[in-house]
Amino acid sequence: MSAKNDVIGGNAALWFVDRHVGEGRGDGIAFREAFGDNREISYGDLAEQSARFAGACHRAGLRREERAIMLVLDQIEFPVIFWGALKAGIVPIPLNTLLSTSVYDAIFHDSRASALFVSNELYETIAPALPLNPFIREVIVIGDSAPEGARTFNAFMEGAEPAEPVTVCDDEVAFWLYSSGSTGQPKGVRHVHSSLKATADTYGAQVLGVRQDDTVYSVAKLFFAYGLGNGMTFPMAVGATTLLYNGRPTPDSVSQILTEHRPTVFCGVPTLYAALVHKWESEGAHPDAPLRTCISAGEALPEEVGRKWQAVWGVDIMDGVGSTEMLHIFLSNRPGDVVYGTSGVPVPGYEVRLVDEAGADVGVGEVGELLVRGASSADGYWNQRDKSRSTFEGHWTRTGDKYELTPDGRYVYCGRTDDMFKVSGIWVSPFEVEQALVSHPAVLEAAVVAKRDDDGLEKPKAFLVLKSGQAGDPDALKAFVQDKIGKWKYPRWVEIVDDLPKTATGKIQRFKLRETA
Repeated sequence: MSAKNDVIGGNAALWFVDRHVGEGRGDGIAFREAFGDNREISYGDLAEQSARFAGACHRAGLRREERAIMLVLDQIEFPVIFWGALKAGIVPIPLNTLLSTSVYDAIFHDSRASALFVSNELYETIAPALPLNPFIREVIVIGDSAPEGARTFNAFMEGAEPAEPVTVCDDEVAFWLYSSGSTGQPKGVRHVHSSLKATADTYGAQVLGVRQDDTVYSVAKLFFAYGLGNGMTFPMAVGATTLLYNGRPTPDSVSQILTEHRPTVFCGVPTLYAALVHKWESEGAHPDAPLRTCISAGEALPEEVGRKWQAVWGVDIMDGVGSTEMLHIFLSNRPGDVVYGTSGVPVPGYEVRLVDEAGADVGVGEVGELLVRGASSADGYWNQRDKSRSTFEGHWTRTGDKYELTPDGRYVYCGRTDDMFKVSGIWVSPFEVEQALVSHPAVLEAAVVAKRDDDGLEKPKAFLVLKSGQAGDPDALKAFVQDKIGKWKYPRWVEIVDDLPKTATGKIQRFKLRETA
């Protein structure tokens, strides 16, 4: 397929995929798998396969503006499906691959998606949710075989004719991402076509500075807003190469990727940076990789971790803050201007404000809630009008983060406006963890707060009141939560107490628990 060289708007797939063919970069490698046989796909092949995917969707009777769930690991099929869906006018919804069956079931019903594309490794988790779902007409399994009622991705694609990308306007909804809220209930965040290029033109080009000759590795998966930019739109904006890894990013696996695939741009999260530094310190050696740029987001980066990383690599970690609602980072440290312990300054193209509870701007040295505006702001939440109204205030988006502005114009993270906190860059709702705990037969009451581990990173700590005559095994309770709501949400510490501090009206006073955590 050919593409115009001057595409600047409309269907995002034209700019991120087909443009490279028209500009002579079709033979460049877009994605390489850092596992198995190290499969790879060029920009030209991605243009052709995503067009055939669009044709396969039309052939299957999937209609424009219908939604398609993507429960897909980081593998070659992910960009084919994502960009192919955009070409077909279908709205892809990449989902967190670590959720429980019940959460997937809720999202399937909330989104009313017509199709489900799932990696075969994940099919068993979602299988119980399928029989009672009245919306999903197509189940496509990425693998060598598919169960009854589904078909393989290869069978779905076989014989499909390439389809021309549908014509869209910049403001047309392109895809959704699901983000948890203060109640732990998933929210569908709707993003438009132009938002993808907006983040590439701002943070991608003016802060991260990816070049065509770069190889990028992001430990944050593509289903995250952070990972979607790092691993897909930013490198694809310039014709660079992305490494995909479908497994869990442990210190060992990441070290192996750095050694064998030698990325030049590394996008991590504070938890992993701390674990890698600890591993290399204990071993007295680190991988030999030509890293020139490293970034972090998802939670505040501890100063000591940043300094130790810089001592090892001679490269700073540019810490920043973003959100699903804004699609990527809007406040960040910059190349050659890194101050650890701060989130830096606004990314070019974004404005931020700090306001008090009344909405008035606060001064230097005062703490206020962070508001941001920029072209990548979401179109709103799906079917949650009140939440949309309280988050998206005209051009401004409320982040829910508390910050302080220093006299030299840098922003310092102070905490959340509510009880939410992040673990490994993923939001955790204390309410959701508490509800999981109290569903255990031995637990009467539960309260969960954030506690910092030895590396200064926040993890859940649970305070439990047990039912009379019951005993609680902390390890068993941790495993119970993992199985019920997600592998990263379980409490790292479990403390059995006689009672929980409460107000006169019975509300748990979590601030008192945080003081003792």
